Amino acid sequence: MDASSAYQDTLPVSSDALLGQLDDWGLAYRLFTHVPLRTVEDAKAVEGELTRPGERAFRIKNLYLRDKKKRNYLVTLEQDREIDLKALGAVLGAGNLSFGSADRLLQNLGIRPGAVSPLAMINGVGQGVRLIMDAAVREADVVYMHPLVNDRTVAMARADLMAFLDRIGCEVTWLDGAERA
Repeated sequence: MDASSAYQDTLPVSSDALLGQLDDWGLAYRLFTHVPLRTVEDAKAVEGELTRPGERAFRIKNLYLRDKKKRNYLVTLEQDREIDLKALGAVLGAGNLSFGSADRLLQNLGIRPGAVSPLAMINGVGQGVRLIMDAAVREADVVYMHPLVNDRTVAMARADLMAFLDRIGCEVTWLDGAERA
């Protein structure tokens, strides 16, 4: 199965249900539909159609990582930021980090590869996943991310994203520049 909305009903929380929850909580977003985006390069090909002139947009890439103690991490970075996983592991006190499998991604974040985003913490909080976020997001007006599927993107004001994370009980660990490659 791919990560598009065609298969959202096979997820623990569907994209439609997530969007309904955002609406119920009064958290604003702009929703875009597009071809499935699997990589940063795919996203860059359509970002001009999504962004508004003059907005300080934060476009993300996400890494689902595990350490040797089987702790899970969702790392959200600015899409062009390079990261040194060894340095990141040291900063987090996690030791060596490796990428989690597609099966663990579905089990712990309730999504498939290609649809990873901070919104998946709606599932991840209950599974003990730790959210690590690029401190640069604090300077953004809007954060662009997938709502659990990769053929949709939401643009949310940073304040609304933070209100969402607070609402689901998700603590954020902020990354500065110390772990760059």
